Amino acid sequence: MFPSVSNLKPTKGIIFSASLTPNRSLSRFGFWVLFVTISTSALVVGISFMQMGAWPVLGFCGLEILLLYIAFHVNYVSGQKSEEVKLTEHLLEVRKISPLGHVLHWRFEPTWLQVTIDEPLRHDSKLQLASHGRSLEIGAFLAPEERLQLARALRGALDHWHRR
Repeated sequence: MFPSVSNLKPTKGIIFSASLTPNRSLSRFGFWVLFVTISTSALVVGISFMQMGAWPVLGFCGLEILLLYIAFHVNYVSGQKSEEVKLTEHLLEVRKISPLGHVLHWRFEPTWLQVTIDEPLRHDSKLQLASHGRSLEIGAFLAPEERLQLARALRGALDHWHRR
């Protein structure tokens, strides 16, 4: 089981609960190390060209540093989104939380709920919940293997729900 999904034993009516968050391969400390290294390199190149008389290159190096910072900032902000999936005795609820804190709710009656994932598994395989003509994609930001693992865990929880 990977760390972003937790399968809970039935307690207080909760049969299954998963908290999904995007994976980030670079920590804040790692970002600053990378950013300082690239910024220093860009400034050395820019100052070298400025000394040779090509002073506009220094400005472009500064712009490069700014764009790098903005790109990483946008990446970290998008990494703050999350999804919560909870199966209780009466319904399956999905909450999607945007990086700005906006929450969207979906509720499904579990009796006819179908959990589907494109197989064979590919990078763009979608994990969908479908019932009564409505469908919802979940875990789009997860790795394909993690989506498959979530689908299997959710199917197992739904089987448990049907047997109770």
